[in-house]
Amino acid sequence: MSKICDITKKRVMVGNNVSHAKNRTRRTFEPNLHSHRLWSEKQNKFIKLTLSSKGLRIVNKLGLDTALIKYGLKS
Repeated sequence: MSKICDITKKRVMVGNNVSHAKNRTRRTFEPNLHSHRLWSEKQNKFIKLTLSSKGLRIVNKLGLDTALIKYGLKS
């Protein structure tokens, strides 16, 4: 499973761990992703999406079908 949100397109970022002595080591910042099955009224079926918390809030606010059209996942 790729670590990319289907709605917001958030993905893994790379940065540094910085210690108190200012030593820097590489690390990854991963988005808060969850797999959800959501019902689509337009397509009359369940759609499985990998969503970040922000993406789930967008779906709750706009509705699944509107969010999919607005963010370019389905037409």
